[in-house]
Amino acid sequence: MNGLLRTLLLVSLAVSPLPLFAQDAAEDGTGEATAGAELDMGQEVGEEELLGELYLLETHGDWEIRCIRSAEQSDPCQMHQSLTGPEGTAVSEFSMFPLPEEDAAAAGATIAAPLMTLLTEQLTLSVDGGPAKRYGFSWCDTEGCYARVGFTEGDISAFRSGKSATLTLVPVVAPDQKIHVLLSLNGFTSAFNALSAR
Repeated sequence: MNGLLRTLLLVSLAVSPLPLFAQDAAEDGTGEATAGAELDMGQEVGEEELLGELYLLETHGDWEIRCIRSAEQSDPCQMHQSLTGPEGTAVSEFSMFPLPEEDAAAAGATIAAPLMTLLTEQLTLSVDGGPAKRYGFSWCDTEGCYARVGFTEGDISAFRSGKSATLTLVPVVAPDQKIHVLLSLNGFTSAFNALSAR
């Protein structure tokens, strides 16, 4: 799913009218994995060759903060989690980023679903078995279908206090069935706060 993740992040950045804040990896003093991790093989790689590369900046519980190397002073980042189905296969990708206080939404997210998802059924998201919210898909490409979602302060509060969220999809080949995948909220608050601070 690395290609899917790269597409998700690149497309999210391309269509988002708002900047995503990140601490440059070279300034990160946490000792966690950064962009330079893959360069410890003695190779000399020019900075221009790294542009567009996806890298792990930090991990918070079950969430990762992933960034794309850019020519700007700070690289754009999002918090990310890969979601697996009952058989352990990759089913979805969930990427989120906080928005400025003056924005109508507290955070934006891109949720990826596999091809052959029944788009008319949309997707639903429920935290700890609470009331589910339904979200429509925005577009599809050769790798999957994507929903661009805005979350309110109330949604973020539910994520902060919850243990897990359930994402529900309907497959085209079995429209009478539903696929439920769990989004862990372990580390959500720490990741969201860390990303907001950037």
